[in-house]
Amino acid sequence: MNNIIESKSIKVNGLNVRYYTAGQGEPLLVIHGGAGDAKTWWKNIAELALKYTVYAPDLPGFGGSQPLSGNYYIHELSEFIGKFAAGIGLDKFNLVGHSLGGGIALDYTLKSPNKVKKLVLISSLCLGREVGFWLRFLSIPGLIHSLATLVMGVLQGVKWVAKQLKRVEYVIPLTPAIIHVGENLTIFNRQSLVLESRLAEVHVPTLLVWGAKDPIVPVRQAYAAARMIPDCRLKVFEKRGHNVHREELKQFSSVLAGFLG
Repeated sequence: MNNIIESKSIKVNGLNVRYYTAGQGEPLLVIHGGAGDAKTWWKNIAELALKYTVYAPDLPGFGGSQPLSGNYYIHELSEFIGKFAAGIGLDKFNLVGHSLGGGIALDYTLKSPNKVKKLVLISSLCLGREVGFWLRFLSIPGLIHSLATLVMGVLQGVKWVAKQLKRVEYVIPLTPAIIHVGENLTIFNRQSLVLESRLAEVHVPTLLVWGAKDPIVPVRQAYAAARMIPDCRLKVFEKRGHNVHREELKQFSSVLAGFLG
């Protein structure tokens, strides 16, 4: 079985797009979050390729993919996923998304339910208004670096402020793409795009995977979503945070395989 990860490129709507692929079996498309690119799935790809054919694209403006010329809204990014899937010849596939990628996967599934066999959302955006401080901070992109420098210089004694501002850079690297995403997805005290009212329309089998200690997307959003999605399972890792798929690599792969079949 071929589980060697290959780096490939494809043109998607005129953009040069890099993606990784490995394995044989049912097609599985994974979408990374905003704090990195498809390489954040590297260990997961190697594990999942033992059973599935995995495709992991860099979203536009992330990793080795060209940036969009327009806006970085969820709707534009879910359209990108549809065109990417068509470009590599996928007709119907399993879809997994983490954080920002979860919001994209959810929006895509609502638009194209006939294309998605099963849906997996990991610490997904767009399920509720509340979101962690360091993601909300991106809603004011023009001020991020100047304000961070000013506050860090003047308020060195305020440990909480220093800790939060440093964490912005650590959790979410401030690339132009993620700054655009933050600006378009959040206002300072909440997410601006919420698909909670449409969860009853998700008519594909769905798995929600969360860390109980997620500091960015509260786990209560997962519990609420699980009650609204008609065919839904929920797995919560009690001691983990926002990147549970990497923090619990083996167990996550087992849970995913048990759900996808």
